[in-house]
Amino acid sequence: MERVYRVMSGGETFHAVERGGEVRRAEPIDGHICCGYSLGARMEGGLAGARVLAPVEPSKVVCVGLNYRDHALETGKPLPADPLLFMKPPTAVIGPGAPILLPPAVGRVDYEGEAAVVIGRRAHRIKAADAWDHVFGWTCLNDVTARDLQNKDSQYTRCKGFDTFAPMGPSIAVGLGRGPRTVETWVNGQRRQCSSTAQLIFGVEVLIEFITFVMTLEPGDVISTGTPAGVGPLADGDVVTVKVGGVGELASPVEHE
Repeated sequence: MERVYRVMSGGETFHAVERGGEVRRAEPIDGHICCGYSLGARMEGGLAGARVLAPVEPSKVVCVGLNYRDHALETGKPLPADPLLFMKPPTAVIGPGAPILLPPAVGRVDYEGEAAVVIGRRAHRIKAADAWDHVFGWTCLNDVTARDLQNKDSQYTRCKGFDTFAPMGPSIAVGLGRGPRTVETWVNGQRRQCSSTAQLIFGVEVLIEFITFVMTLEPGDVISTGTPAGVGPLADGDVVTVKVGGVGELASPVEHE
């Protein structure tokens, strides 16, 4: 298993791969890091001194609503018959350590810790049986939501699309396979969410088939698989951390804009 990072160091932005405790620079083989990479020079000191960014710059982030039974229960909504899709713009994406900015006068803003998959091959009308051939790896994502706006609007573009509302990272875990991943969210050191992707209503295979029937997914695009029960509000000064088993921890401070 390897972890792929995107970092800034010495005024340069590049990808680095952690394998067996060693970190090396990585170069894309076919134009995009998610299509494959070759390893270059060893980074002395590893990631120390480097700024870790969001691991990819997706053309789109496709999210899934109400994909855990316990979360649907806490919202009082019925279980969906099909995946409920919405999207976050690329401008919502930030990396680990970058602050989630609370917009003025929007009311309650919630964390939603999620496990996400990153696409590694162009995917159009992919069957579920072939879905994992198009997955590059797993990452952590926080589907930050302006809850009062969500309850007011008839769709999710505004409440989900604010700048900084898609923290992602710290890396993409490659080679973990399709097995279930634990999903936890912690706020100021207290665990608020704890579940597993084994509890998804619609698994990754189903999601990829369903989504790619509608739209083509490009390398680096992200599917965030949904959040379990335990969502709650964020406040200025909080630190929210999303943990996905085998991937790592995505920590984000929270600030007023």
